[in-house]
Amino acid sequence: MRTVLAIAGSDCSGGAGLQADIKTITAHKLYAMSVVTALTAQNTLGVSAILDCTPEFVGQQLDAVFTDIRPDAVKIGMVSNSQIIEVIAAKLRQYDAANIVVDPVMVSTSGSKLIGDDAKAALTKELFPLASVITPNIPEAEELWGSAVASAEDMQRAGTALAKQYSIAVLAKGGHSVNDATDYLCTADGIVEFPGERIVNPNTHGTGCTLSSAIACGLAKGLSLEQSIKEAKAYLTGALGAMLNLGHGSGPLDHMWAM
Repeated sequence: MRTVLAIAGSDCSGGAGLQADIKTITAHKLYAMSVVTALTAQNTLGVSAILDCTPEFVGQQLDAVFTDIRPDAVKIGMVSNSQIIEVIAAKLRQYDAANIVVDPVMVSTSGSKLIGDDAKAALTKELFPLASVITPNIPEAEELWGSAVASAEDMQRAGTALAKQYSIAVLAKGGHSVNDATDYLCTADGIVEFPGERIVNPNTHGTGCTLSSAIACGLAKGLSLEQSIKEAKAYLTGALGAMLNLGHGSGPLDHMWAM
């Protein structure tokens, strides 16, 4: 059985973070493992508290995973401070990890800030160079690019600029766009467009976590990056289209919609 490691924060309400990662990986019939970077007190209405794990403990979790059940792919989500980021990067280099998907989580769906001010530089310096692909949404692309992203053309410009700056593949996600749900994979070779069906559903808690984990699942199975993205988008469309309705805010997806 192929294996996927999710490195992220925990969401006690089950819709995002490690819980969304584990559900997504399981729905793809792969074996899910997890390294906890932080505990959060959150629900569909927002994040009320964050408790970081110590960098030492994050490193110990990574040692435990890689020395026993080696991951075929790694998804990295919420990492809230530079010390944790540095430990993760060092361990991934130590164990020569492959098929790394970095979701640069900076703001939750509800608008809560999830990353410390000191972590952005560490994220771009330490983790981006290790990534097979990064998956910023529009607010994250704006933060990383330093300019507003207000159109499909802006998405492509931002993605291309980031791809060149960090010498990586960038999936600029259009889920926050008011027009459609088209994503753009930007690399040194050019831009590949991934049209998406916009699902009219207010419950989008954990969409970014879900998509990045689904991409990691494709890479773990040996699919190309483009095919992994295509299949991940189809999975996410199904999870949104199932119209699960839980909670009083932006609710979670139905990760098991196909089962």
